[in-house]
Amino acid sequence: MKAGRYWPESGRSTNSFPRPECAPEADTVFIEGELAIRLRSCEGEGMISFDTLLTFVGAATLLAWVPGPDNLFVLTQSALSGRMVGVYVTLGLCVGLIVHTVAVSLGVAAIFQTSQMAFDALKFVGAAYLLYLAYRAFTAKPDELEATKERAQSMRQMFARGVVMNVTNPKVAIFFLAFLPQFTAPERGSVVLQMLMLGGVFILCAFASFVLISVLAGSLSRWLRQSSKGQLWLNRVAGIVFVGLAVKLATSHR
Repeated sequence: MKAGRYWPESGRSTNSFPRPECAPEADTVFIEGELAIRLRSCEGEGMISFDTLLTFVGAATLLAWVPGPDNLFVLTQSALSGRMVGVYVTLGLCVGLIVHTVAVSLGVAAIFQTSQMAFDALKFVGAAYLLYLAYRAFTAKPDELEATKERAQSMRQMFARGVVMNVTNPKVAIFFLAFLPQFTAPERGSVVLQMLMLGGVFILCAFASFVLISVLAGSLSRWLRQSSKGQLWLNRVAGIVFVGLAVKLATSHR
């Protein structure tokens, strides 16, 4: 089949097919004395441009490595109980990020930005949970770290801890509400869909970063299983970290 040409002067192609609703623009150029057509793709067809996506991935990865509640939790739990525990915690945290992404995309997270009562209620729940984790860390005995009978149950508990810890932190919702829209462009289509896509990319970057943290910190667990004193001290460090995070969250503002 012979392809038809599109002539910008006439606004129609030489064949009988109708022009698409978003047809490429065309320029006439001369190449070695012959008339040729140079097509330019329609602006705004892609949901997220490659440059924007590349910038977002860099920013998201950098933020995943900045010390904060999530990666510190992964770090301490991986060092105490091994890399697989850290991976399960990471999965739980990522589920929490999915909740925040959907909430921000649908506008639910705006409630925490406009309602002081809702913000305070969620942050105090999160702070209380962190204090509970601190209590568990301070009172944990070294031999509890070596128990393997309830390993599957422990993994589920760690996954649940990750979910609860992330979901009950309103600062994550506020952060997403401020961060994600900076990389959206209304002219490229649905902003809600763009935010969901960006949230998904952020979660992938966080997951990859946290798994790496789990692997690196998990190497300490082999030594800790052979040192009761080391286990005890790391539990205390973890307890102090949880108390600090609880205080920071309880005193945070929108």
